[in-house]
Amino acid sequence: MKHILESPIITDICDMTANMYRLGWDERNGGNISWLLDELELADYLDLSKTIRNIPIDFDAAELAGRLFLVTGTGKYFKNVTKDPEGNLGIVRVASNGRELELLWGFEGNTLPTSEFPTHLMNHMARLKADPEHKVVMHCHPANTIAMTFVHSIDDRDFTCTLWQMITECIVVFPDGIGVVPWMVSGTNDIGAATAEKIRDCRLVVWAHHGIFGTGRTLDEAFGLIETVEKAAEIYMKIAHLERKNEIPKDQLKALADTFHAVPREGWLD
Repeated sequence: MKHILESPIITDICDMTANMYRLGWDERNGGNISWLLDELELADYLDLSKTIRNIPIDFDAAELAGRLFLVTGTGKYFKNVTKDPEGNLGIVRVASNGRELELLWGFEGNTLPTSEFPTHLMNHMARLKADPEHKVVMHCHPANTIAMTFVHSIDDRDFTCTLWQMITECIVVFPDGIGVVPWMVSGTNDIGAATAEKIRDCRLVVWAHHGIFGTGRTLDEAFGLIETVEKAAEIYMKIAHLERKNEIPKDQLKALADTFHAVPREGWLD
């Protein structure tokens, strides 16, 4: 059996967490990632019949029973993932009762999954209904996106339309728009349910004054969505206090979407 540290799964997550930390999106132990895996991706690296320990979760995830996830650990720093994957990451399987996780690898030193894992599971469930090829939930704290929630309306449509007008590519990259959840206590099932309600119809949800949840079929897709929003929010924050002389008109955004065969959220450009 091959060593799991040589698998593309582990090398990719190490590269991603290091890059996100470098960008300043995941200060200290901020942020978390979960990645839905296929048994075939792990077959050459792990004996999936061996459970190291069971980990209780405060959420009924029976809908995901038997599914495998690579997830970051609670209290862990993204900057340390590359030098200690086994201590900062874990591969878990949702138990048949939906109330426990079976640890198959990692989480050394009695580490637990991120405290946001129930929120991740809720959002995996919601996105799988919308897109059976969905795989990744990524949460982080990009500064400009957070700053924008202090000075801009957090209405989903208003927030999205402003970002669409900041960079030409935005409406092409996230035509499904962005959901915004007003500030709530994190690490609770309540904020998880509020996020999942929004994420059914879009792949991005901003937590006001806190951060962003991006989803996708791959790590790169989820990262790219967040990266694009953060760049657009940066531009907005640089000009928010200034009089606008020019902007992309909504009729031109429609033309742009047509050109690239993107379908904007219905009614949001009316």
